[in-house]
Amino acid sequence: MSEFTNDVLKLRVDGVDLDVAATVRRGGTLSPVIFLHGFGSTKEDYTDFLHQPAFAGHPFLAYDAPGCGETMCADLSKISIPFLADTARTVLEHAGIERFHVVGHSMGGLTALMLAHQEPGRVLSFVDIEGNLAPEDCFLSRQITTHPAEEDEDFFDGLSARAHRSTEFSSALYAASVRHKVRREAVRGIFESMVDLSDHGDLLTKFLTLPFPRMFMYGEQNAHLSYLPELAAHGVELAQIPRSGHWPMYANAVAMWQRIADFQSHSDT
Repeated sequence: MSEFTNDVLKLRVDGVDLDVAATVRRGGTLSPVIFLHGFGSTKEDYTDFLHQPAFAGHPFLAYDAPGCGETMCADLSKISIPFLADTARTVLEHAGIERFHVVGHSMGGLTALMLAHQEPGRVLSFVDIEGNLAPEDCFLSRQITTHPAEEDEDFFDGLSARAHRSTEFSSALYAASVRHKVRREAVRGIFESMVDLSDHGDLLTKFLTLPFPRMFMYGEQNAHLSYLPELAAHGVELAQIPRSGHWPMYANAVAMWQRIADFQSHSDT
């Protein structure tokens, strides 16, 4: 059940050469599950999927987004959320995956939303772990304007320091590694596009009109999100993870995996 390979996918996306570091399990009779990690994270946030008995039979794919982890990108200045969505589409095509379940966290949740909105017929279900749906979600990305710095490295250092002082569960753990997991030259393009889409992209409407099962997962510290009642009213399953904030995979992974397994058991194919 846990056999997998670590691959490097040589791709070209929007004219940019990529060496995408991916973890893949190809075997299984059920539909594949694709994981898109958040800003400051990597594919390893999700490889425990391979060891969870509840997901036996599902092929698996997770990869480091351009600008993150072990993935190499020839032009870091081109990275944005639309570029990351194009990368996801290219990775899926390279892997020969037509229909899939998708799980996306934060930046990865927004990337998954853009992909699913463009190609809804390919998605079987969507677990959105605090992906951006509204301006209020830009608690990290909006710092590109609220805490400007002339040099990318200075901004990144400040971002990490502020995260380290945060009272949100797992924020200090996140801060300890974020500078080692993201290229500083990629931060501005990612954050500026996240803010622009959150402010002007009508993301909540896009999410509510998706034609397949959706779950929105959030930490109990973020139960104040203003749009949660609207999600529930439109049939979105809500999953509040106890003793967690924005990073349930760090603060309460047991509860996170259980809720994902329960949700996908209703839509396994």
